[in-house]
Amino acid sequence: MPVFLVVLLLAAGVVTASPASAAPAAACASGPVSPSKPDDAVVVSPGTDLSEKTRELPAGTTFWLTGGKHTLGQDEYGQIIPKDGNAYLGAPGAVLDGGGVNRYAFTQQARDVVIRGLTIRGFAAPRDQGVVNHDSGEHWTIEGNTIEDNGGAAMMAGPRQRILRNCLRNNGQYGINAYRAGDGITGLLVEGNEITGNNTDDWEKQVPGCGCSGGAKFWAVDGADIRGNWVHHNHGAGLWADTNNNDFLIEDNLIEDNEAEALFYEISYNLVVRDNTFRRNTLVQGRAFAARGDDFPVGTIYLSESGGEPRLPARTSSVEIVDNVFEDNWAGITAWENADRFCNSPANTSSGSCTRLVPSVSSCSSPGIASRPLYDDCRWKTQRVSIHGNKFSHGSSCTGLCGRMALLANFGTYPDWSPYRGSSVSEAVTFRQENRWYDNAYSGSWRFVVHDTSRTVGASVWQAAPYSQDEGSSFADAGR
Repeated sequence: MPVFLVVLLLAAGVVTASPASAAPAAACASGPVSPSKPDDAVVVSPGTDLSEKTRELPAGTTFWLTGGKHTLGQDEYGQIIPKDGNAYLGAPGAVLDGGGVNRYAFTQQARDVVIRGLTIRGFAAPRDQGVVNHDSGEHWTIEGNTIEDNGGAAMMAGPRQRILRNCLRNNGQYGINAYRAGDGITGLLVEGNEITGNNTDDWEKQVPGCGCSGGAKFWAVDGADIRGNWVHHNHGAGLWADTNNNDFLIEDNLIEDNEAEALFYEISYNLVVRDNTFRRNTLVQGRAFAARGDDFPVGTIYLSESGGEPRLPARTSSVEIVDNVFEDNWAGITAWENADRFCNSPANTSSGSCTRLVPSVSSCSSPGIASRPLYDDCRWKTQRVSIHGNKFSHGSSCTGLCGRMALLANFGTYPDWSPYRGSSVSEAVTFRQENRWYDNAYSGSWRFVVHDTSRTVGASVWQAAPYSQDEGSSFADAGR
């Protein structure tokens, strides 16, 4: 574990030392990090038409925005279209303001663009669209900015994008939306950012089941490093990777007080989660489930049809969750596999998507899907999951449906041509897919949901045959 320094308790306005929590990336308190003005920079004062300046000057121009409010006019499509290698740098107090009118700040697909030291606010991007790098251009560096109070997402992401030390705060949908039409996002770096208060428009309430809210969302990203960030108080999940992501490293983050999952890894592959602190996440979502009598084991880390796959190139061939600290969250880790969700199933909410092992959705149909290799490869599997070296604790206030760990699936029923009906997937995820907990430390009254939602057991049964989980783990007051 790293040596931790301090925790900034933003809501209380005090700083306290804590050896069990990472020093947060307090980018919102410090504000934009203004770079030095390059000698060859073109100076842009408030009132100058930056869109026109960008059109006039060649690729590779550096623009220096002086202090004050810069605007893009009253056209909702007023926007800056960078050229390859352009840089937009902010002097202290430089603000780019959309005035609630402009949809986007920086658009189109130039490469090697730099956005640094600006406050970017007041843009009215629609749902699922972003203000900065709207069209997912390649190798943008977005560093030291405050991007806040916008509609949609603060930014989209493109291949090899570097998102460094930004404050991504109070945006209508996401802080980051890592989606690109046609997929193809690779080599993404998200480091040292503060991602907080996002989804102010409460999209899950407006469009129930949309799966379109939270701190950051990732879709079909192949290779991402997410480290040293402070992800907190988002109205939804903190980090959500949804559909055919692969090769993620999530380390040294402080993830706390998010209303839903701290980390939701959904129908995706090959993940390392290490040396993070997870605190007080999922309380709002967990209590909502409990209030309506839904006994599904809500997880603070939720693995949904996600696992290790050696056939996909990555830095790991497993899902490894190691050396993390979990404090006072609603629950622990849920490793779940929906028996009815597979490529070409009507129950697959990522409609039109197939696993990364099958090139065509239509291949996953009867009768071929009933035989190998399609029987295996048409499913996103929760497999090769290794959970070890973690510390799980919660206080005495956790009663009822909180304080649970889970490894399970449902009884398959749908569609009628599915080869996965019955308990076949529950048996596989529980006993045959190399999912292991071991060498963890528990404090508090933990319970374990295993095989299906009807089986909740104490630690001693969880450790004994046939489940044989958490070998070498310690339990303090765990209700054995």
